[in-house]
Amino acid sequence: MVINEIFYDLEGEGKYQGYPTLFIRFTGCNLRCSWCDTKKAYHKGKNRSLAEIMKIVKASPYKNINITGGEPLSSGKDVLTLIASIRTARPDIIISVETNGSLPVAGIKADNISMDLKLPSSGEQEKMYLPNLSVLRAKDQLKLVIGSAGDMLYAEKALKENPVRCVVFAQPVFKRMTLSGIKNFVLKHNTGWKVSVQLHKLF
Repeated sequence: MVINEIFYDLEGEGKYQGYPTLFIRFTGCNLRCSWCDTKKAYHKGKNRSLAEIMKIVKASPYKNINITGGEPLSSGKDVLTLIASIRTARPDIIISVETNGSLPVAGIKADNISMDLKLPSSGEQEKMYLPNLSVLRAKDQLKLVIGSAGDMLYAEKALKENPVRCVVFAQPVFKRMTLSGIKNFVLKHNTGWKVSVQLHKLF
């Protein structure tokens, strides 16, 4: 498996925000979002065996794992194999898979599929695989990274046409969109989104 990095940190977003987490970051991404904060994962990485990764997983003192990227689903069966191995070795661990929304999520047996819906400010909204929205389970989460008022109008329309069962997190692009702007939109339009921040941008 080509891995960019494996590290411990606090989960920065979503329903497990703030929990100590083991992050496994895959190399490679099929999108190039304008505000991407993990460009280092586009190409940089090294081959690591499943046994090597699982040694780290088994030693983790924390109950959360986040499989991220880049775009981990670009690695195909490697992600499925890793999830199955973690589930067998550490049934106590909560497995989240971060995905950008452009590739099918059906059959991903994580505890939490954390999926983006890319909006116009990202420059990649046309690459979303919209059938994913109906696949997301109530226990999953959908993230909106918002860079403009137009992003919110776009997301509102998209989610009316493709309703989801899971919680929707609305977060500002760091230093580009204000929390108050998102708050005012959510209150006025009664979207049901949960307004949040990306914690990892604050430290």
